[in-house]
Amino acid sequence: MEQKLLECARVAGTHGVHGALRLTSLCDSAQVLASLPKMFRKTKDGFVKLTVANSFVHKSFAVVTFDEIDSLEAAIPMKNASLYAERDDIPRDEGSFFISDLIGLEVRDEDTGTLYGTLKEVISPAGRDIYVVSGESGEFMIPCVPEFVIRIAPDEGKITVRPIEGMIG
Repeated sequence: MEQKLLECARVAGTHGVHGALRLTSLCDSAQVLASLPKMFRKTKDGFVKLTVANSFVHKSFAVVTFDEIDSLEAAIPMKNASLYAERDDIPRDEGSFFISDLIGLEVRDEDTGTLYGTLKEVISPAGRDIYVVSGESGEFMIPCVPEFVIRIAPDEGKITVRPIEGMIG
């Protein structure tokens, strides 16, 4: 089931004295995060909408000012908070997927159909995604490159791969 709101950022701290927040992007880039028109903060009562008044990229952060946060005093408690965006607001390239839509998909061999397990996690060291798969033989990792990951089909509930010898437990 697709989630309507996806986690898009974590508040790293404040910026200046007028309530701007420095956000660590969980999107493809800080530029993508800075392009969003609104975000949401999770509370015990649900999600609260935050309207973006101004945003720009500074170093590796998106610096965002929200209409609802207009002072340093209001911004400080936001530190370490997770922020969310509506799925349709997040720009993405044709053929790309949200990680949340991939978690839990079956991972099968492209040639034999053998079930290796399910996708447990996606890690992104140095900009290259690595799929962590959990199966009967334990956990193993597959670099998300065309040589190994042949097809990603969330609508079919699976990812097909062609691992090399020794890659899978």
